[in-house]
Amino acid sequence: MDTKTKQRLLALALALVVALVSWAVKKVEERRHPPQPGPAPADTAPPPHPPGQGPPVNPTAPPASPHLLLGNPSNAVADAARDPNNYLMTPRYFSLSYNRDRGGPNWVSWRLQRSDLGPAERSEFRPDASLPGEFRRITPRDYTNTGFDRGHLCPRSDRTATQPMADSTFLMTNIVPQSPHLNQRAWNDLEEYTRGLLKLRTVLYVVAGVEGVGGEGSNGRADAIGGDRVTVPARCWKVVVVVEDGTGTADDLGRITANSRVIAVLMPNDQSVGHGWAKYRVSVADVEKLTGYVFFDRVPPAVASGLKAKVDDVRIPPVGKSKAGD
Repeated sequence: MDTKTKQRLLALALALVVALVSWAVKKVEERRHPPQPGPAPADTAPPPHPPGQGPPVNPTAPPASPHLLLGNPSNAVADAARDPNNYLMTPRYFSLSYNRDRGGPNWVSWRLQRSDLGPAERSEFRPDASLPGEFRRITPRDYTNTGFDRGHLCPRSDRTATQPMADSTFLMTNIVPQSPHLNQRAWNDLEEYTRGLLKLRTVLYVVAGVEGVGGEGSNGRADAIGGDRVTVPARCWKVVVVVEDGTGTADDLGRITANSRVIAVLMPNDQSVGHGWAKYRVSVADVEKLTGYVFFDRVPPAVASGLKAKVDDVRIPPVGKSKAGD
């Protein structure tokens, strides 16, 4: 082997030794100072909500409807696939939570002011075509000869400014089975009384609903009617907030105080009910405890607590016979 070849081999050997030494040094440093993981990318997706519940209420956000200004009691969602038994419907003249399995509303909520009253006539009960296609349409015939009235939650007489307003209250999504004595006596008496509170600048915010299973009609007790398509409630309840000097706008939230008048009632759905609604007065907290709902969730908490705790004690004059509620 000549001298030049030996020199080239020696140079290659030295280069290999240098490379091996550098690699060894790097590995030692990595063991002494392991690399730290970088920050995980931020997860910008909102956390999932519990089944049957919508996103948390933001009191400063505008409500889904002016009829929900004070809140959404059951946190109903406008997604029938998520919860078909707490399905939020927001037609023009009131808002409601519909229960597919019960075949009727859980509750109906509406704003009431003098401009809602007028000369509109009665209408015909009819199915609500706006329900999702997979929902069964309850018809007026489901109530025929059952011993229960087709009881309005939002009464026709609260929506008489125009004929379309009145017609909307005859949709079956606003109707529940009520005993004739309940519908035509104390329940109707309260409806008439609340309309009598309307002055030039008084606004009422009303929620009415049902609770439990099993009532007594003129044919006796029943848990369901219409071939078991419609559940008969055990009780009906109503909550009314009176806003003096109201405007019917979001500004009314600022006009409600702990001293504002609140009427809450809980009535049995049976034939024991007579005229006079005052004896059925309870606190809003009582209705919450029974139903699991939360009222006034858009009202400041301190004000809401005061409203929920009290029982209306205004003296109510005796009530005589009234026509059937509508």
